[in-house]
Amino acid sequence: MTPLPPDLAARVAALLDRQHRVVLGITGAPGAGKSTLAEAVVAAFDAAAYVPADGFHLADVELARLGRLDRKGAIDTFDGYGYLALLQRLRAQPSHVVYAPAFHRDLEQPIAGSIPVAPDARLIVTEGNYLLDDDPPWPAIRDLLDEVWFLDVPHAERLRRLLKRHIQFGKSAEQAQAWVRAVDEPNAARIQACRHKADLLI
Repeated sequence: MTPLPPDLAARVAALLDRQHRVVLGITGAPGAGKSTLAEAVVAAFDAAAYVPADGFHLADVELARLGRLDRKGAIDTFDGYGYLALLQRLRAQPSHVVYAPAFHRDLEQPIAGSIPVAPDARLIVTEGNYLLDDDPPWPAIRDLLDEVWFLDVPHAERLRRLLKRHIQFGKSAEQAQAWVRAVDEPNAARIQACRHKADLLI
């Protein structure tokens, strides 16, 4: 695993010095490396948990019912209010374990009850595409995050990662390219338009 750069570790440590529980958000366009950075942050601190927003993807059966399966990953293919409710529970610091859903890429489906967050977890790291978006409920989600970091990766590198990921999980090269053009890049444009609202640009 790539170690967390010292300047970022110091920034998180400063947040932890000021309050008992910190909820840190990491955002950026598809392929920016959000999960990699989130995992590095969690690995650098004790009593830390990683809760990705991807666990709130709607299931394929519901996306098919809504007619949105062919653009999975767009903002209206997530249960934003469910994600908001989870963050509210985590911010309230209950005395019991809070279970969060995970997204399993092998299945391309969310799995409920996959991630335990213990009551003594002091650092919650969450990442997702739309943490800075203006459409409800995302502004309310932003209000629950102590900071949001935006990962800004060169366009060519981001596309390379996306194509590799899509192919790794079953798409042909042609299908991967078509998906990036039709789905990932429109989403990326929406996400990039909010980058100025981040607390830190990386």
